[in-house]
Amino acid sequence: MERIIIDPDICNGTPVIKGTRIPVQTVLEFLGAGDSIENVLEEYPSLTRDAVLQCLQFSAVLMKHHFTLEEVA
Repeated sequence: MERIIIDPDICNGTPVIKGTRIPVQTVLEFLGAGDSIENVLEEYPSLTRDAVLQCLQFSAVLMKHHFTLEEVA
């Protein structure tokens, strides 16, 4: 993921798009709400289509991890 960075000095270590302070989560939330890639690019003109696609790839990589849900209290 050359366009996604995690740096503790940028947005408290939240994954962001390199060269910006735009969190990957923000891009994914736009897409999840039904916005198109073109809409995201209009909202964030500093982004590229490839950067948005890498956000999707990043989330796919995270989903490969195994998760367990447990009820707490």
